[in-house]
Amino acid sequence: MLNYTIRRLMFAIPTLFVISFIIFAILDLSPGDPTGNLPLTIPPDVREKIRESLGLGQPFPIRYLKWCQQFFVNEPLNLIENWTGWTIGDGERLRVTSWSTRSPVVDLIAERMPQTLWVVGMSYVVAILIAIPIGVISAYRQYSLFDQIGTFVSMVGFSVPTFFTGLILIVVFSVNLGWLPSVYDTTHKVTDWSSFWVQVRQMAMPTMVLALATTAQLSRFMRASMLDNLNQDYVRTARAKGLRERSVVLIHVLRNSMIPVVTVIALGVPAIFGGAIITEQIFKVNGLGALLIIGIQGADIPLVQTLTFLFAVLIVFFNLIADLLYGILDPRIRYD
Repeated sequence: MLNYTIRRLMFAIPTLFVISFIIFAILDLSPGDPTGNLPLTIPPDVREKIRESLGLGQPFPIRYLKWCQQFFVNEPLNLIENWTGWTIGDGERLRVTSWSTRSPVVDLIAERMPQTLWVVGMSYVVAILIAIPIGVISAYRQYSLFDQIGTFVSMVGFSVPTFFTGLILIVVFSVNLGWLPSVYDTTHKVTDWSSFWVQVRQMAMPTMVLALATTAQLSRFMRASMLDNLNQDYVRTARAKGLRERSVVLIHVLRNSMIPVVTVIALGVPAIFGGAIITEQIFKVNGLGALLIIGIQGADIPLVQTLTFLFAVLIVFFNLIADLLYGILDPRIRYD
């Protein structure tokens, strides 16, 4: 498996370079202008000087290669220096800089990442913990009342968009009942039990919104996979040998049923980041989604380019994780 992992990583490097080139080219062809939000009183020659100071006067290949050098070389070196305290070279190197704030993009992402991870990470954990038992029980008790209710809730989670679900929860739990805050306070710090409870309350609604959509998808995949394995010959053989029903379902059937579900779980991580972009806007979470929206509105190409590329890195990375988990769940799969 180690050789397979190394081969996949070596193949991922050119893949990510191609993805970065495509993203950079699409954003370069976009009609946005970084000087579009400036006052109209600024003369055209001053606007042109501003564009040249941002590097827009250089040819496209030169700008792309400079971005690659800044992102793939300078930023990792800067992280190594911050983590270790070493000084590599003269310490002065160009970094990917936001056009709007003139701050390094990686620093902006590092500031916003904890808020997004709190909401996205918790919602995904909650969704997995809820979806897998629902899928298992729905498949084992096919067409029962539990299965019908689970199917109905899953269809609702599939059909209703996250922005509508978020607004409904705000109206019910914040406006009418007053139980939960409608705005996420990103400056809040957890220091004791009371502050932890405040953090739980403000995370409840955005977590539920993202978890509902993810639970609906995962539970249906889990149910379908369980139904497919419950009718296999090895299940009848295990029952004929006198194994307890719980052992048959939770050990034999569940393990084989998790193989296709692992792919959905792994590839769903980048997708839930996309859903968090909308959810963060609804609940005013000052995370990566809000940062991406600000970059798009301000035609901040370095910021949008870096964030979009990081989402692509997540997809490639979790795709590799899913393939490696195949070998763990199914001993018949060999990569060497």
